[in-house]
Amino acid sequence: MTHPPQLTTSAQGLLASGAWTTAYLAALEQMTDDADARESSGRIDVAGIVALDTFGAWLLERLRRRIGPDAEFVGVPAHFQGLFDSLSKVNQPSAKAGAGNPVLHLLERVGRAAESTGADLLALVAMLGALGEALLRVLLNPRRLRLTSSVHQLDRVAWQATPIILLITFLIGCIIAQQGIFHFRKFGADDYVVDLVGILILREIGVLLVAIMVAGRSGSSYTAEIGSMKMREEIDALRTMGLNPVEVLLLPRVVALVIALPLLTFVGSIAALYGGGVVAWLYGGMSPEIFIARLKEAISLDHFKVGIIKAPFMALMIGAVACVEGLKVKGSAESLGLQTTSSVVKSIFIVIVLDGLFAIFFASIGM
Repeated sequence: MTHPPQLTTSAQGLLASGAWTTAYLAALEQMTDDADARESSGRIDVAGIVALDTFGAWLLERLRRRIGPDAEFVGVPAHFQGLFDSLSKVNQPSAKAGAGNPVLHLLERVGRAAESTGADLLALVAMLGALGEALLRVLLNPRRLRLTSSVHQLDRVAWQATPIILLITFLIGCIIAQQGIFHFRKFGADDYVVDLVGILILREIGVLLVAIMVAGRSGSSYTAEIGSMKMREEIDALRTMGLNPVEVLLLPRVVALVIALPLLTFVGSIAALYGGGVVAWLYGGMSPEIFIARLKEAISLDHFKVGIIKAPFMALMIGAVACVEGLKVKGSAESLGLQTTSSVVKSIFIVIVLDGLFAIFFASIGM
């Protein structure tokens, strides 16, 4: 038995009845478009509707909004109430920017930012704990180590990254030496450029620059890979097979990063010192023999140790942040892009903060 839809006007408002479904698509659109909102009295009685789908409910909701903000549905059958409630929240106009108390809006933004930062820190700590737990299981049972995966990741983040690390650090060493000679020459202190290059490269710039480059190159790659696996439900599939995703996917990547970053820091620092020596020779007229002799006097083993000690900790934080952001990816390409960007930004921020904390620590112990 069919129930054609109807929309009539009465003293109590508009009366909707019959079947409001896509089977009567053309008729429903015509009725709602022709309905006179001025004769509705702000009420739409839907008690007579016997069949309803999302299309029909949305036409009624659109009609209600056309009548006015105070318009309401009456006589809604209980089994249709959820659909009406859901559609009433769709495409609602947002509040005007700047409306209300600006101080309260500022406090709200600060509070939300603090809440988001706290959630990020908790997620990072949880990831570090999960990695530590997985590492402990591997140490207790070395057969669980994914050796092939670890070596593959080490090749990617260390060996394949070496050329670009060498090039960038060499150029940075050249720039620091050139600027040092240019300014020290005004005071007749050209020789002190060796101290500047040696100490700055070994203690700070070498490890910091390499860590930032690794965060942008390898950290973003980790986030994109893990995020893609999350989107394709490969991580859920691993759990279904009884495998731990942290142990299978995340630990080999982080271990490779912790091993690679000190090696890259060493190689990058040597390249930067070489670049500084080349510029001191060609631009400053300082022979390589004098540069090397002065460098031996200017630096000590402590300067080298300060830079190398920082590297594994920075690598651990870069890897943990990359894994956390990768696991946050939802089911869209937009989410993948946002989390990859967030991973790089957060990694670089944490690396710089960590470098500052290490600088304070080493100064306090006299290194």
